Amino acid sequence: MRHFGTLPDGSPVEAVTIRGGGATAVVLTQGARLQDFRLADVAHPLILGSPDLTAYLGPMRFFGAIVGPVANRIAGGRFMLNDRAFALERNEAGKTTLHGGETGFSQQNWNVSAVAPDAVSLQYIRPDGTGGFPGTLDVRARYSLDQSGCLTLEITAQTDAPTPFAPAFHGYWDLSGQGDLGAHRLHVHADTYLPVDGDQIPTGRVAPVAETPFDYRRPRELDPALDHNFCIATEQGPLRPVCQLSTSSLSLDVESTEIGLQVHAGGSLDTRPFPGHDGKPYGPGAGIALEPQFWPDTPNHPTFPNATLLPGATYRQITRFSARTG
Repeated sequence: MRHFGTLPDGSPVEAVTIRGGGATAVVLTQGARLQDFRLADVAHPLILGSPDLTAYLGPMRFFGAIVGPVANRIAGGRFMLNDRAFALERNEAGKTTLHGGETGFSQQNWNVSAVAPDAVSLQYIRPDGTGGFPGTLDVRARYSLDQSGCLTLEITAQTDAPTPFAPAFHGYWDLSGQGDLGAHRLHVHADTYLPVDGDQIPTGRVAPVAETPFDYRRPRELDPALDHNFCIATEQGPLRPVCQLSTSSLSLDVESTEIGLQVHAGGSLDTRPFPGHDGKPYGPGAGIALEPQFWPDTPNHPTFPNATLLPGATYRQITRFSARTG
């Protein structure tokens, strides 16, 4: 564990490096984020990141972080639960709550609870009412590398009051190391997706991908404007294939227990003036976010799968990222 930087409130941010199966991952306590991920036989990092902590307080606030307590958007920054209205921080154009608001998980400095050569565990206790969300949450995240270099992220949580809970990992991937997704192809294991309105809020329809620009059931080139949720299932289950990202020389297979996959092709990225791993800012299309999660705005759609975490229950999400050459 090494010192990475200091937050404005004086809190130290630590970086933990883990290794396994020829892969190396660097995890920061700030945001419980994956700051770097590399394979031994590949010269460049596979995930976008920065050596500058300040970047993660600005344009790179979601890069590699665990976002939540509810990933993606909540319409109007409000929802009803058990006949009670809750008002949240609206951090997107004053309209929506994005990734938990200004005090979401990505902006919290988590505590390291355990470290091993191939794994690191972190914990964050979210007080009741933070960002407008009910319930005190005990959230834990564990990154680990196995003997094949596969990276597994496990997120668990418990609460003392009913609360919406649907976190996600928000890393931006670039398998080419060129800051350009033009050579990438995407394959998503989904027959349906969620259409959205002008504020990127689901309309409530679950639509087939067939004969639409959202049909990635066979590998194909990326639409740079893509920013939609694909419906993988209607309930959490065992690990199952979610998607594959590939170039001519590398591939990344994603498996998850989650029911949705938000794909953001990075069309709006602009990290100026902060540098990325290569010393230059990232621009549009520099990386793609593949975010296993619940369906967006679930608290406001009774017909969507229920994302309410109850006292006495344990939430568990597992996602595996398997990168390989060839």
